Amino acid sequence: MLQVKDLKAAYGQVQVLHGISLSVPKGQVVTLIGSNGAGKSTTMRALSGMLKPTAGTVMLGGQSITGLPAHRITRRGLAHSPEGRRVFPAQTVRDNLLLGAFTRLTIGSSRARGDIEGDMDRSLDLFPRLRERQHQLAGTLSGGEQQMLAMARALMLNPEVLLLDEPSMGLAPILVEEVFQIIGRLKAQGMTMLLVEQFAAAALAVADYGYVLENGHIAVHGPAEQLRNDPKVRDAYLGSAH
Repeated sequence: MLQVKDLKAAYGQVQVLHGISLSVPKGQVVTLIGSNGAGKSTTMRALSGMLKPTAGTVMLGGQSITGLPAHRITRRGLAHSPEGRRVFPAQTVRDNLLLGAFTRLTIGSSRARGDIEGDMDRSLDLFPRLRERQHQLAGTLSGGEQQMLAMARALMLNPEVLLLDEPSMGLAPILVEEVFQIIGRLKAQGMTMLLVEQFAAAALAVADYGYVLENGHIAVHGPAEQLRNDPKVRDAYLGSAH
């Protein structure tokens, strides 16, 4: 579904990604783990059009999206729930969700308009806290609720692939557990996802396949269970308790 080959990206003269390749098959969850500064969020930004790659190719559903602007990539069906949530604080929860479906309403979009109200109900069923707060301003939500809103907003695109960038960042442990339960339910529904996550053990527990990113390079990759049992990965990223 999503194929990345020899992707390079930079901020000005600072090269961050040095030719990474990865694959996200349809219906699977793939995770990208690594230390802070390894290039995980840069990868997500380069895939979604927030940062233009300097080299390499990105294919979505067999079609190239390499270098396209973010709004055109979204029209192709790639949704990005970004690091730091980035909800619209002065808009209600419900309006934030409707903005997630905006691409489905634009002329020339390949995304089917479909039943937006029905999708709204399904999103609110998946995130019941948001249903309780659907008329509340997004800026007044807790951090955990804003993270749920960012995820639900991305789902309103009816995406082919969902990018989740650090969904547990800054959350209390009980909310981290809740977020991963939701990711598990999305996986059971067949959602294709690329997950960047600081809690590597939790990410590998829900994922089918994983990549370890070190200094802008893929250091190792394999089935998630294999990585969980790899001594080097376990010592570097999972801790002795896992």
